[in-house]
Amino acid sequence: MEIEKHLLLSSSLNPYYHLLKNNTNYRRLWLAQAVSNFGDWFGLLALYAIIAKYSDSEFLLGLIIIVKMLSLASFSPFAGYITDRFNRRQLMIVCDIARAVAVLGILVVQSKEMLWIAFVLTSVQMMLSAIFEPAKTSSIPNVTTEEELVDANVISTATWSIIFTSGMALGGFATELLGTDMVLILDAATYLLSAFFIYRAVIPQQEMSEKEKEDSRNPFLGIKEGAKYLLGNHHILRPSIAKGVSSAFLGGLVYMLIIVSEDVLQMGSIGLGLLYASRGIGTGVGPILGRRLFPDEKDWVMVMGGTFFIAGLMYMVVGFTNTIWVMIIFVLFAHAASGANWVMSTVLLQKRTKDTFRGRIFSTEWLLFTLANSVSVMIASLVLEFELIEIKPLIMIYGFLAVLAGIVWSLTITRREKVYQKESVVTSL
Repeated sequence: MEIEKHLLLSSSLNPYYHLLKNNTNYRRLWLAQAVSNFGDWFGLLALYAIIAKYSDSEFLLGLIIIVKMLSLASFSPFAGYITDRFNRRQLMIVCDIARAVAVLGILVVQSKEMLWIAFVLTSVQMMLSAIFEPAKTSSIPNVTTEEELVDANVISTATWSIIFTSGMALGGFATELLGTDMVLILDAATYLLSAFFIYRAVIPQQEMSEKEKEDSRNPFLGIKEGAKYLLGNHHILRPSIAKGVSSAFLGGLVYMLIIVSEDVLQMGSIGLGLLYASRGIGTGVGPILGRRLFPDEKDWVMVMGGTFFIAGLMYMVVGFTNTIWVMIIFVLFAHAASGANWVMSTVLLQKRTKDTFRGRIFSTEWLLFTLANSVSVMIASLVLEFELIEIKPLIMIYGFLAVLAGIVWSLTITRREKVYQKESVVTSL
């Protein structure tokens, strides 16, 4: 029995192993993503420690989160335009080097009066990330075959979940043992290592035609063309809103796990670490299970509605129970569904979007995701701040709304997707 289980696990992991082994350019792009993402999470607690050291202000700790989100969101439209108009490989290298400089710049902060420098440089760092992320995601189809594309995105999402689970924990220990300066230096080094991997990769890209370059020479016109392309192609619009719909509920629910750990479980950072670890594991496992259960991508838009339903239902259980181990299990299930939604929507966008528009589409998707997440967290925090609803009922309300969103998605978006699938079949005949 144990041998059979081992063989089954090996056979399920073989496609991912062979992709990393045989596709050199994807492997280098993946390594760049892995080390730069690790740097993002690894250095975060050092930044919090610097703010706490010089200000002892809970408001400033919250403000740095808002700065990070708003910097990503506000710059995303321009980032998408840039990643379509210029060479993505060169852009990613420049972004990595510039992010390393920005992180090192935080070392000059030595007093409360200099904290503004950390906020400005963090904003710059996130604006550069707003370029790097869509450039990276848009490049994956260009370094993989159509058969490898799903595996490549599963690997990327699983890598994010592993790094999310481990990066902050290691960053916390490193900040305590090595100090904030050394952590920031190591953080900057991860960006330089990422730039090295991308420098060694060959990343093809379909360039804009001369007419497209002329039509989009004005950044605002280029952004407008991207929006027109998205709104005019509903088969692309449908998967582009999937992450935003999910984060409209999961954003607030993930935030409320902090309150649950403190006030309900009374376990502080230990409880939060366990809950966030289960979130990370679920995000990594979900895409693998989703691919095995639903191998036909024609079903994926329908499955997206199902992931909202499942995630919401799982969090309703979290809101009902007071037991940490039950919460861990159902948070894992919820984010397994969310992880499957993430990969399925990403792959459909990569396949359905023309290369010269791909950067703008992914930056728009990131904008929707970030805004929905921010609003979700803001509403939950205000409701709890003014004590309008207690934490556990609020979790159940958010979960119920996610379930409702899944039902509405199935009755509307899924039906329109089925019409598109039928028309595609007729057209191909």
